[in-house]
Amino acid sequence: VQLQASGGGSVQPGRSLKLSCSASASRFQFVFAGWYRQTPGNQREIVAQITPDGVATYANSVKGRFTVSRDNAKKMLYLQMDSLNEKDTAVYYCKVAATWGQGTLVTVSS
Repeated sequence: VQLQASGGGSVQPGRSLKLSCSASASRFQFVFAGWYRQTPGNQREIVAQITPDGVATYANSVKGRFTVSRDNAKKMLYLQMDSLNEKDTAVYYCKVAATWGQGTLVTVSS
């Protein structure tokens, strides 16, 4: 399985970003997937998770602002991030089953 994440960047507070993760896994549609993030000196934390049939759960810190989705036909995982604030600054990682993608940096700063 190979994962390729994209979509990170620098934005001002209140703005939006959408992260994408492309998976090569043949069984993508059958496995859990999710997004995590990590800041320097801290452990990687879960942001959102989505079941194979699209049921999503979120960390309390992003609930109501972030939306995780997946397109099983395209083997794609997404994270729509709205109302971003400085605390969302981190390296974001996608995870499909037990495989991690490379991180993509999101910086929220005025």
